[in-house]
Formats: sequence, C-alpha cells, structure tokens
Amino acid sequence: MNAPAPLRGLAAHVAAGERPEILSRIREPGVAAAIWRRAEDPAFAEWVEAIPPGRLPRLRTETPPEAAAAALGAALAAAETPEGEHAARMVAECAALARRFAEIMGAKRLRLRLDVVEDDGCRRFHLDNVPARLLMTLRGRGTEYGALPEAGDPDPVFRLPALAAAIFRGARWPGPEATGLVHRSPPIRAGETRLLLVVDIA
Repeated sequence: MNAPAPLRGLAAHVAAGERPEILSRIREPGVAAAIWRRAEDPAFAEWVEAIPPGRLPRLRTETPPEAAAAALGAALAAAETPEGEHAARMVAECAALARRFAEIMGAKRLRLRLDVVEDDGCRRFHLDNVPARLLMTLRGRGTEYGALPEAGDPDPVFRLPALAAAIFRGARWPGPEATGLVHRSPPIRAGETRLLLVVDIA
C-alpha cells in the first residue's frame, strides 16, 4: 500500500510595505500575499471617479510585458477615456506593474485586464486558479481579503486601499505550500463602479 502523501504547509503571511520591492516577497516561504501600499493621490481619485462608466477603459488581452503600455493606451483610446496627465499616469503605472509582475514570476507573456465592475459577480471569497495574480483597484473600493476559513467568510476581513498593488498566490502556486488566504471584490453599492487592473501569467 502506498504511504499517504505528506500534508502541505500553509502560506498565510501578508507582506506589506511602502516600496515596490515588497512585491517580490511573494516568492518567500509562508507569504500568501505581497502588498505595495502606494501613496494616495486625491487628484487622480477625483479624475477617475468623474469619468462616466461608459468611458472607463476595458481590456482583455495577452501580451509580452514590454507591450503592456501600448495595449493599455489603446484601451483608453478605444473607450474615449479623457486624455491628459492622469490618463498618461494610469497607462505608465499599470504597465510598470505588469512588467514588475512578469519579472517576479519569470513570465514572458501576460494576461492583462482592465475590468469595469458594476455588479456582484465576484463577491464570494475565493482562491484564483492561477499560480499568482496581481490586483490593483484604480477606482472604487479595494479588494477584500482574509484567512481561509473552515466555513463561511473570513473573520476579520481586510480591504486594500485604492491604488495599492497586491500579488496574491493562487491555487496553482508552484511549490509545497497551500495558500491560506482568500479574496473577493467588495459587494457593489448602488451606483458604484469599480475599475480594476488584473495581471496573470499567460
């Protein structure tokens, strides 16, 4: 008779910091999420909140990291998102995050998304069926997360600030550790629209 498989360890630590280098800690043993707590920008928040939902950029594409800026810029142009300093910043910073994620994960191609969220389609806590995923909320309330519960929802529940960038380990993370952290989009309030950057390995 075969011996039982050894139990996998559980990664549940959250590494958080004020500098982008913190994101690389996702590769450390025991780390289930790495969060870059980026500085708030009231001027950018005012700009992006004022955009009509129909002019927020939507994107689903597969691209090499070095072409992320072109794909993002094309999405803003297609949606007729208002041009200017803040639009240029959105493209540049999202593209830089995509490249950083690719470097950390050793990925030559990425799946890049800008999701406009207006419903509760992703309100259940879950573990993504990917090795890892980068999330950043550009408009609206940030992603919620917590320790994997035995039943029901996590308690306590934490929320990322807007513009914070986070890499969460997924169900297909390579290595011996299971991931002990789940996340979700916050339940949508009436009239609320979120804009979310999602980056995966292609």
